[in-house]
Amino acid sequence: MKFNFLFKNIILCWILVVVQNVSKAQTTKEEILTSPEKSGGVNFAYPYHANKLTAAPKGYLPFYISHFGRHGSRYLTNENDYFSVLNLFKSAEHSNNLTSLGKEALKRIEKICDSVKGKAGQLTPLGISQINNIAQRMYKNYPNVFSDGAKITAVSTTVERCIKSMNIFSSQLQQGNKNLIINPDAHESHMQYLNYHTKKAVEFRSSQGSWRKEYNQFVQVQIKPERLLKSLFINSNNLPDSLNATEFMFDLFSIAGNLQNTELKITLFDLFEKEELFNLWQCKNYSLYVQYANAAVNKGIMMDNAKPLLKDIINKADSAIKTNIHGSSIRFGHDGNIIPLAMLLHIDNAYASATNPLDYYIHWRDFEVAPMAANLQIIFFRSKKSTEILVKFVYNEKEVRIPEIYSNILPFYRWKDVSSYYSSFLNDTQ
Repeated sequence: MKFNFLFKNIILCWILVVVQNVSKAQTTKEEILTSPEKSGGVNFAYPYHANKLTAAPKGYLPFYISHFGRHGSRYLTNENDYFSVLNLFKSAEHSNNLTSLGKEALKRIEKICDSVKGKAGQLTPLGISQINNIAQRMYKNYPNVFSDGAKITAVSTTVERCIKSMNIFSSQLQQGNKNLIINPDAHESHMQYLNYHTKKAVEFRSSQGSWRKEYNQFVQVQIKPERLLKSLFINSNNLPDSLNATEFMFDLFSIAGNLQNTELKITLFDLFEKEELFNLWQCKNYSLYVQYANAAVNKGIMMDNAKPLLKDIINKADSAIKTNIHGSSIRFGHDGNIIPLAMLLHIDNAYASATNPLDYYIHWRDFEVAPMAANLQIIFFRSKKSTEILVKFVYNEKEVRIPEIYSNILPFYRWKDVSSYYSSFLNDTQ
């Protein structure tokens, strides 16, 4: 009888997991179909929604914030990503090979290229606004942290858009309190923890081995560019022999996904069928998941990329606690940095390890983990009546859970438990 009861419970749990995964899959696909901007993935513009923050336990006040942020919205990082597409359309126009839709698409792409020329990789006006607003809300939510005497450090990678994001964020905090002293720093030395990549991780990404072969096979099944080509070009056989139709489709998709970060009132999403957008996004999500997150095929090696950053987070927090200061540590980097950090911290929905490529998007979604201006805020609280330090995790300005760490005061955690758990990840080589 006991065995039957146990067996029934196992089956029930298995059914529940299956139902939850099916529900997630349906939800994600529906999200892409109804909100095509999410197919932009890491080009998805920061999705801020006002969220109610849980009040700290009685007697506890915020005193320190450990922050890591991705830069704000930017243009595509390589100008050729725009102009290679434009040149193909111009070539087809010259040979009278554009359909009416192709001619209309060319007009739009010409306007896009005129607007972005010389701006590749730079913050867009929206990106500047995002960073300003995130800093403003942080100051408003935790004014105690930024009162007179606060110790604020601000660092970034050496990339211009990160430096600018750091400077904008710092200036916005100083607008809240003119007495704040912040000396933004983008020295090369900070790259050793803000933008660290192990040799093993770099070699894995560049490998032409099994994961890439499997990915290429996945792309071959999911991406069918023939319909798109026929809609844009009268005779797709007259296109240059060197054209890779799948790459062209991805290039056009990248421009479409990034437009939401600009001030241009132009869309290219209408050139694609909704199912095509979902499949293109699935492939991009697959690539990021395997190369930067916790896909089973990479055997967890990407977590090591975030260990120097985690060590910095713990050390600076412990220093703030020990010296009894108030203030914040502000850091800026890239999607390739916040993805492994969220995974290493085991933030809910950011560290799942899936084995089946068809299921990757069910367990991990780039537009949730690393949209433009993605950010992590670890808020520290203390009380005059207790020696216990409490923390809560706010990811993209939403309170999130760390399922692996026990707490009976959620969404708050005891720092001693958090520090002990995360310190166990750090080995002597970090």
